[in-house]
Amino acid sequence: MNAASDHVDGVKILRGSHMIEGVQVVPLRRIPDERGTIYHMMKCTDAHFSAFGEIYFSTLYRGVVKGWHKHGDMTLNYACISGSVKVVLYDDREQSPTNGGLVEAFIGPDAYSLIVIPPGVWKGMKGMTDPLAIVANCATHPHDPTRSVRMDPHDSHIPYAWEIQHE
Repeated sequence: MNAASDHVDGVKILRGSHMIEGVQVVPLRRIPDERGTIYHMMKCTDAHFSAFGEIYFSTLYRGVVKGWHKHGDMTLNYACISGSVKVVLYDDREQSPTNGGLVEAFIGPDAYSLIVIPPGVWKGMKGMTDPLAIVANCATHPHDPTRSVRMDPHDSHIPYAWEIQHE
């Protein structure tokens, strides 16, 4: 979800009227053939590319929650290359026009997208598939633990419950 699109599969705005300021959900291209599949993630010529600091991969086992985390100066660029994850974002930036916004996005093979997460936005992820999911992060800065904040995934500061929601 960005200025160019109104809807991306697998994304729900749970609080607020529109996408969190600075967050983008960009559908990505896959090129399958009989040899396998190419999964595009990011090029330096993409409109949403800003800088390269490092790329790393994180695994999540089914049902495990990693979060909450917030980075001071790093933009995160997530794509789930294997399995599926639920990514939840919360905006508590005082000067943000979307302060209080809460977004839930499912990414993986059913919704292959890049999630761009700007500095100052809380994020958490939950593994949704067995045996695990693999998330790639192309970050704008090398990770520095002194420039990030962590919070328990069940802390009441963020109005979100990680349990399965039945609608």
